[in-house]
Formats: sequence, structure tokens, C-alpha cells
Amino acid sequence: MKIGMVGLDTSHCPAFAGILNNEKQEFHLPGHRVVAAYPGGSDLFSLSRNRVRGFTDTLRDEYGVAMYPGIPDLVRDVDAILLESVDGRQHLEQFRQMAVGKPVFIDKPLATNTRDARELIRVARETKTPVMSSSSLRYSAGISGLTAEEQVSSCEAFGPAAILEDYPGLFWYGIHSAEVLFSFMGQGCKSVRCICRPDVDVVVGEWSDGRTGVMRGVHLEKGDFGCVVHTSAGTRCGLVQPTPPGYYCLLRKVVEFFKTGVSPIDVQETFGIMAFLEAADKSKERDGASVQLESL
Repeated sequence: MKIGMVGLDTSHCPAFAGILNNEKQEFHLPGHRVVAAYPGGSDLFSLSRNRVRGFTDTLRDEYGVAMYPGIPDLVRDVDAILLESVDGRQHLEQFRQMAVGKPVFIDKPLATNTRDARELIRVARETKTPVMSSSSLRYSAGISGLTAEEQVSSCEAFGPAAILEDYPGLFWYGIHSAEVLFSFMGQGCKSVRCICRPDVDVVVGEWSDGRTGVMRGVHLEKGDFGCVVHTSAGTRCGLVQPTPPGYYCLLRKVVEFFKTGVSPIDVQETFGIMAFLEAADKSKERDGASVQLESL
């Protein structure tokens, strides 16, 4: 399978290319190869514009990936696309150019507001383009399969969630812990309030069936990701483990999605995560007032 990559401004790009293209790597996934890329980059985001050149050089020189001047030409020459642009504000505009029916994985976040997320989903449905979006944390060792088939009554997910000056709120790193939270709680969050402190954001979500889920985003660049899940069979605690690598665990799901065109995550759940994060940021602006997700 020939894979195209759009947006070479994140460390995910060489990591994914290594797993897919390097046959000598321990966690190699055979049968899929990144063959084409569009460097892209965002002038609005410092962590994009300062990194795109280095990752472009790595993919071209170390992994033999051909560089394309535009997205439409790339899309014609591949079977599936990895939309990797680190600035989620670009995703809708870039997705419009690749929505031709071939499966597209959109790296986290799907978008940075519900307006763009809703429009992206509409375009996907209109063009019959399969879409999957996820953080690697959802499938990481130590998290995935933690509760088996047990019924979850509540969950607290936690991890680093640095707030950047040139990126929208919790969408930067809070997305990881939000993905973990929803992987256990599922769809149905109806309201959100955010308790904001200098060192942490505590986001409390109320689900329509009466359950409560909490995301604790610590304002640090580094730290452990994990969760505490209360289930019908007892309490389960998990920390993300480094082996096997989280990117490998995610890509196993992605390449299966590329083959079948069926995402393992309901797009409505992904939209719910975007609404959860947007509502958290609105609650922060309103001094912790509850925000109804229906309003978004």
C-alpha cells in the first residue's frame, strides 16, 4: 500500500515513516510504505514553522520519500493519506483537498473547534472519504484493554497539558488525556466545567446517563499519562508503558483502517472529544461555569 503524508512538522512523521519504511526496525509493519509527502507547515504556530524543514530533510534523505509541491498531486499517486500537520487549524482546509474517497488518518486533534470538526465530517460523508482520528494514547500499552468488557462507572484521565501562547487552549496536549477519558467513557458527555489553577486544569464532564468523567491536565511539558477507572468489577489503574511503542500500537489500527475503510472509532465520539475540549476552554473563560455541549 502506497501512503502519502501531509504536513512534515511533527516528530510523528519520522516515527511513522520508520515503522512503515524501515524493514530492520524491531516494530516494523510490512506491506505499507510512505512514498510521498507534502511538507506544508503553519506560519501561525512556532512549533510548526521551526520544524518543518528538518523533518522534510529526514523523510527525503533517510526514508526515500518523494516530496510534492501540492496536496492534490500527492493524493492521485497514493492509496491512503496520513494528515500529520501539527497545527489542527489547518486540517479542514487540507482535508478538502484530499477528500476523494481514499482513507485519511487525521492525527490529533481532528480540528481545534466544533465548527471545523462538523464541516470536516460533512465533507467526509459527502465525498464518501473514510476518516479516522486518534491520539496514540488510546491504544498505548498500559491503557488499551485495561477494563476488558467491564462496565465503566467513572474515569479520571491525567497527563501533561502545557498551554501555549500560539495554539488553542487544551487542544495542544490536553487532547491526549481527553482521548484516554473517552476511550473508557464513550459518547454522551452533555456538560463540562473547568477548574483552572496555575499548575493544572481539572475538567469535569457529566454524561447523559449520570456518569462523571474527569480530565486532569497538568501544565507541564513532560510527565506520565494514565488513568483511574472505576468499573463494575473494581477499580483499575493504568500508566502508559513504553513497550511496545505507542506509535506502533496506533499504526496497527491505522493500517487496518486503510485496508477496510472502517474506523475503529465512531466519528461521533471523535466529535464529542472536540466539543469536550472546546467547552473546557469556554468554561475557563467563564470562571468555571458549566457549558452545555448541546450549545456547540
